[in-house]
Amino acid sequence: MDSPDRRPLSGAQWTIAAASHEAVVVEVGGGVRAYRHDGVDYLDGYAEDELCPGCAGQVLAPWPNRIRDGQYAFGDRSLQLTLTEPERGVAIHGLVNWVPWQLLEHSADAVTLGYDLPAQPGYPWPLRLRSRWSVGPAGLRAEHEVTNTGGEAAPFGFAVHPYLRLPGVAVDDLAMLLPARNRLLLDSRLLPIGATPVAGTEYDWTSRRRIGAARLDLTFGDVARDDDGGSAVSLAAPDGSAGVRIWADREFGWWQVFTGDTLTGERHRRSVAIEPMTCPPDAFRSGRDMITLAPGETWRGAWGVRPGA
Repeated sequence: MDSPDRRPLSGAQWTIAAASHEAVVVEVGGGVRAYRHDGVDYLDGYAEDELCPGCAGQVLAPWPNRIRDGQYAFGDRSLQLTLTEPERGVAIHGLVNWVPWQLLEHSADAVTLGYDLPAQPGYPWPLRLRSRWSVGPAGLRAEHEVTNTGGEAAPFGFAVHPYLRLPGVAVDDLAMLLPARNRLLLDSRLLPIGATPVAGTEYDWTSRRRIGAARLDLTFGDVARDDDGGSAVSLAAPDGSAGVRIWADREFGWWQVFTGDTLTGERHRRSVAIEPMTCPPDAFRSGRDMITLAPGETWRGAWGVRPGA
């Protein structure tokens, strides 16, 4: 018999709904567990009592993706992070995706969560994180802000990790539009060693086409911006009858695309993680698009998902 104090593995659950859109946001990691419209699931989520698989819907801060050997230098400090992907010898996806976030506000169509990241070995800068999740006629929207609450400048990057899907459409058959003109070249540890244009190659989705048999866990950059400075990636059914679109504002200049080939069981190649990122992998070492937050400074960014390609 379950203990009366037993809680779901993903912690408290907050459902928000409006205009036939519904999402579920969770305590553990402060991310989004589900998003649907008219009963159709557009995020490949997970059960409330399931350990979040493949970082689905998680917030990734204060860095996204991987840092080589977990080692970097900032200012006059040489720092060592815990190797959270030991098989590749890297620190992956930041420090907030497995911690309990606190409820700050909750209404029918929106919820705001917060987490205060303490200074710690490997990342000795305190940050205050706030995420507001909302739904409405335009779909799912997430607004994030991160403030350096310490007395020294801090290195920083941010991303989110949603898996997009169209029920009944295999990954191979999804047609993707990805407005990025180059991709990073990776070594065997999935760490960047260079960049190359995608034009004329098998990695060019600047015009919509099938994903096909491509096995992707790649970072795409040199993004073609919309008029507002943001960008978007979309997936569509072969006949164009259904689609889903993920957008991000001007703060996000990189897209990570992962076709789920290393996931096991039913999740293997069932959906596509499309991750807006402020910086590429290993940015704490390369400095490329790494944000330096001054004491008291706040970074803000927004992204969202909506039906339609």
